[in-house]
Amino acid sequence: MARLDPHSYTDSEQPQIASLDWNARIDFDRRVFEAEAILTLKTPGSGVLDLDTRELQIDEVSGLDGRPFSHALSAPEKIIGARLRIELPSNSSALRIRYRTAPSASALQWLEPAQTFGKSQPFLFSQCQAIHARSIIPIQDTPRIRVRYRAQLTVPKRLRALMAARFIARREIGTTAVERYETAEPIPPYLLALAVGELAFRDLSNRSRVWAEPSIVDRAAWEFAGVESMLGAAEAMFGPYLWERFDILTMPLSFPYGGMENPRLTFLTPTVLAGDRSLVNVLAHELAHSWTGNLVTNASAEHFWLNEGFTVFAERRILEGLEGPEVGALHAALGRRALDEAIERFKERPQLTRLRTQLAGIDPDEAFSTVPYEKGYLFLRTVEETVGRSAFDSFLRKYLERFAFQSITSEEFVATLDELLPQARKVVDIDGWIFGEGVPAGAPAPRSSRLEALATLGADLPSEGLANTWTPTEWQLYLESVPRPASLQFCEALDSKFQLSQSRNYEILVAWLVLAVCSNYSPALPSVERVLAQVGRMKYLRPIYTVLTKNAGTRQLAVQFFERFRSIYHPIARHVVESVLQSGSTHCAP
Repeated sequence: MARLDPHSYTDSEQPQIASLDWNARIDFDRRVFEAEAILTLKTPGSGVLDLDTRELQIDEVSGLDGRPFSHALSAPEKIIGARLRIELPSNSSALRIRYRTAPSASALQWLEPAQTFGKSQPFLFSQCQAIHARSIIPIQDTPRIRVRYRAQLTVPKRLRALMAARFIARREIGTTAVERYETAEPIPPYLLALAVGELAFRDLSNRSRVWAEPSIVDRAAWEFAGVESMLGAAEAMFGPYLWERFDILTMPLSFPYGGMENPRLTFLTPTVLAGDRSLVNVLAHELAHSWTGNLVTNASAEHFWLNEGFTVFAERRILEGLEGPEVGALHAALGRRALDEAIERFKERPQLTRLRTQLAGIDPDEAFSTVPYEKGYLFLRTVEETVGRSAFDSFLRKYLERFAFQSITSEEFVATLDELLPQARKVVDIDGWIFGEGVPAGAPAPRSSRLEALATLGADLPSEGLANTWTPTEWQLYLESVPRPASLQFCEALDSKFQLSQSRNYEILVAWLVLAVCSNYSPALPSVERVLAQVGRMKYLRPIYTVLTKNAGTRQLAVQFFERFRSIYHPIARHVVESVLQSGSTHCAP
């Protein structure tokens, strides 16, 4: 007997779940789900079945005939929660669990009307990656075990309930509505997703629509109008899109990620609504996950790079096809800079800079960084440059076909690479890349005339004519290249000339605010406060709170901001900010 995943109680010798029938009544006043889960097993079994839970109150465990099953809920472990151990009678094929969630369920964020765009209705959303599905459903919460599900959500009639699944029906009963969904394809539990709120939609193509609060749905539809072109570019590389629909839900500002690739219903941060379609690379990234992550999935958080390294590679190939290689090179340069910063952040824990990690006893949210994204991308680029694009694309298709709707390990990937592209190992240090720390020497470096122009400019103040030609990525690269602390005169000139503190583009705004705070440029602090009061995206929270901790004067301000605004942040984001505040000061040099 052995655990399949260091972050799950799931045991290799126990029966495995094949499907879930879920009935949940969502209570906004109490912030709980009153729920029933029917778990059907892949094959009838008996004996012990261990399930993952976090803060669930278990009311009853029984067979489908109502016969009680013996069960016990263990004391919770800090990272992985409490084990629900069930004794299955002989030849059991299914079981029913009636339970309640906690108001503090780590997968859920309950928003008051004031925290939404419309200001009139509450909003609820889930975020189950990496190991948070267990806080809303007792389940084998590991990506190794994929399940199909049918769900029925009971919500206030004035709201819509969406799930990352095929919509079946909505039935209104008195003051409530019952919405039904189902999946045809098996998914890992971290991809189970729901949202409830005041929502409207606009169709983008015959297989894609965007959902959002009514006040921003038209902005979102305009921003994401090119989704069908992205779908076509992705299919040309990977093969047919197998999830039927690619719908998009534009989230409230508190959403902790840029996007979440929930199948059939990608969640996207509204911070990408820049008004010029300049940040839709986030959409390309989540679309690419439909193949690399959703179709072929990492077996556990220890193999996270298999999801994210492949997806960054695919995202940049999609952008290259749609916008040209110069754009791809700019994004790669920005990614390499973020990777170097992450490696520096983990200098006391260099084992977290490996692609194939060992995470027993480590919270996956704590280990989360750009390393699996950007180091994974560089490794795949290294292989592509070694064997040639045509050969690598052929490998990629064969890889996706072989492991479709499966979850795999890094070791299985290496074996497949050696089988299908044996010439790669003759040149590439595959084991060094995957199992070693840091970035191997000779990693691919992005090259483009636009990067050369930025290097030539250095830290000089750009002319208005030049800056007006820049993409947001070029602005980021420039701002992050300015030596810090910059002089107050330089910051004042830069802000006055380009109105950076008022930028509507969050990528530019946050890069500027980090430079400004590092340089003690106090006129930018109202914009810092505004961002932290509105936005829960961890990509922005981490660098701003980090630079605010760099000296005694701004550290107390960071603590004050967090105490004031913590309620708008998702539990995952709150944990990240708490870790930053506890870590003490850090340098803010680029």
